[in-house]
Amino acid sequence: MKTREDRKNNPFEEKKKFCPFSQPNSPNISYKDIRLLSRYISEKGKITPSRITNVSNKKQKELSREIKRARFLALMSYTQKIREIVK
Repeated sequence: MKTREDRKNNPFEEKKKFCPFSQPNSPNISYKDIRLLSRYISEKGKITPSRITNVSNKKQKELSREIKRARFLALMSYTQKIREIVK
């Protein structure tokens, strides 16, 4: 039988996940807040999945809707421009 300390050191044990938008005093998701939305976009312009960001399903749908709305209104670009330094 495993003791509590054995389970604590298990690298495969799930840690408690929480949604950053479901907490009290958390920021509202809005298409106007580009700084917040850009945190959930990869370097190539893709929306980061909720399994990586720990955002709940309801808030992930709202987040993706607001990112798409900001892109449509040209507040954000669809693809992030990666500048290459040419010597």
